[in-house]
Amino acid sequence: MKAFQDFNLSKTGDGLLPVIVQDAVTLKVLMLGYMNREAYEKTLAEGRVTFYSRTRRCLWTKGETSGHFLLVEEMYEDCDADTLLIKAKPIGPTCHRGTTACFDTPENEGFIRTLQQVIQQRHRDMPEGSYTTRLFIKGVKKIAQKVGEEAVESVVEAVDGNRDRFVYEASDLMYHLLVLMEQMGVTLADMENELALRHK
Repeated sequence: MKAFQDFNLSKTGDGLLPVIVQDAVTLKVLMLGYMNREAYEKTLAEGRVTFYSRTRRCLWTKGETSGHFLLVEEMYEDCDADTLLIKAKPIGPTCHRGTTACFDTPENEGFIRTLQQVIQQRHRDMPEGSYTTRLFIKGVKKIAQKVGEEAVESVVEAVDGNRDRFVYEASDLMYHLLVLMEQMGVTLADMENELALRHK
């Protein structure tokens, strides 16, 4: 990343850099804060998001009292170099209210990416007693069979006009498809890239 003095801070008037923090997995916007030079350099050095408190006039590392740190994954400046986006891994809730984010967007927003991460972890660890582990042990044919079964059940509920049952069955389909994708070494990002190419 660039040095703090290379950001364009003329618009803020107070020499502070606005920082948007986003969950690196779900892409949910978690909070907005501000950094001065010290906060920025501390964040880079330690890999934990540190802000400058405009009310207390001091540095504060998010989570220093609660343990709910924001671990830096990626950092991006905006097109005018006057705002910073940090993709972070939150350890616990971000907001002081105990919620995932400081913005009241739907709580489960982006959960499909969290589920993908859980499935990837199951594949790495293969915990005993896990249904997902059993699927991976049985292999691609069994996983593909389950995807086919859930797809048929989803279609049946759609044709019958049963919305609640369709949501239930389509959720089963989505879960098993994510397992099959993991078995095949494919991620949601791969799917997004393919769909974006088709959209052009």
